[in-house]
Amino acid sequence: MRHVVTGVLAAAVLVLSIAIITTPETRVEASSETYRQLNLFGDVFAKIREDYVEEVDDEKLIEAAINGMLSSLDPHSSYLNPKSYDGMKVQTRGKFGGLGIEVTMENGLVKVVAPIDETPAAKAGILAGDYITHLDDEPVLGLTLAEAVERMRGLVDTDLKLTIRRASEKEPLDITLTRAIITVQSVRGRLEGDDILYVRISSFTEQTDDGLRKTIERLKNESGDNFKGLILDLRNNPGGLLDQAIAVSDDFLEKGEIVSTRGRKSDDAQRYNAKPDDIVDGKPIVVLINGGSASASEIVAGALQDHGRAVVLGTKSFGKGSVQTIVPLQGNGAMRMTTARYYTPSGTSIQAKGIVPDIEVEQAKLEVLEQAGGRSEADLRNHLENGNETELPISGEVDGDTEPEILDYQLLRAKDLLKGVWLFAKKDGK
Repeated sequence: MRHVVTGVLAAAVLVLSIAIITTPETRVEASSETYRQLNLFGDVFAKIREDYVEEVDDEKLIEAAINGMLSSLDPHSSYLNPKSYDGMKVQTRGKFGGLGIEVTMENGLVKVVAPIDETPAAKAGILAGDYITHLDDEPVLGLTLAEAVERMRGLVDTDLKLTIRRASEKEPLDITLTRAIITVQSVRGRLEGDDILYVRISSFTEQTDDGLRKTIERLKNESGDNFKGLILDLRNNPGGLLDQAIAVSDDFLEKGEIVSTRGRKSDDAQRYNAKPDDIVDGKPIVVLINGGSASASEIVAGALQDHGRAVVLGTKSFGKGSVQTIVPLQGNGAMRMTTARYYTPSGTSIQAKGIVPDIEVEQAKLEVLEQAGGRSEADLRNHLENGNETELPISGEVDGDTEPEILDYQLLRAKDLLKGVWLFAKKDGK
């Protein structure tokens, strides 16, 4: 009786699979080889269900098969079960639970694209480019990206130990993080001095463009509308929504193409063009990028670079030049599938290549160093006294027990560059 049931079930799987690939929407022609392979799938499914050492759940088997099919295509295609799909929708709205790490899969390991600002991951020192090899001492090798992400999420205030491989460290690092509600404020801004607008975009969520416009308006008012230019910081920005990347690019461009996407078929190509409206009134822009800048942030950097609207400074970006489409499926799940590559206005695909900055500046740590133990005037015998009875403290003196200030070298270079461009434009009468 068992053989009859499993045989009927395998046949049902086969018929369903054939129906899927021959629906009017897809119109994929099924060859005899396709039928043979689907029949093979049905045989394997039935054999596992019948003879595996333990009883298996049919739903989990099918889900694993679908996820295997998608994840074999590229690192960004995957199946989202209903729970993961709900989590993804929450994340793009800008609030979700977890550690605060944007990740991808590389060589079977989870690779950190970027930590999200002001999250447990960022505060613990997780870096872009880190490889996560174990979660609570369990290896991630063999897990899908969706499975690894699912294990990193959990109840607020619970701990998770990450074992990390870092290029600069010989030995693995064990870092324990406490899960938290991750509320992403994707846009932050401040005045650098009194005349440079500094805006950081940490990710592209549904609120990013609106947040950018409000932040720029606030900073312009604070500067008395008398500012030299804008530093747009996209470092460690893992990306997000395509429409938000287009909107942010459009905020600084008056005309021309922002990005184009090209899919499998020539008639799938789409071009997105800018509309007249520059929210910083044509003032100079410097865009900061690094190896953690990916996807949507690369669209913005590439568009502003190709149009000569901004100088891109930093190090080469991540190189994710593909577009994923979320396709809802029956049962409240969905699949994330790569459907197109995107191209900068010059027609360049940055897939696996990245955006190369106009000015390459590696990040460096600048510290106030202790002065070498040389001699000074005060050390000379019979030196002339200062003449003031009260010794005044030296402005900016660093106490011996205080950590020296660590400065952002790339930001310093961007500020100097922006001032130089502004002075040049001013002399040129612009």
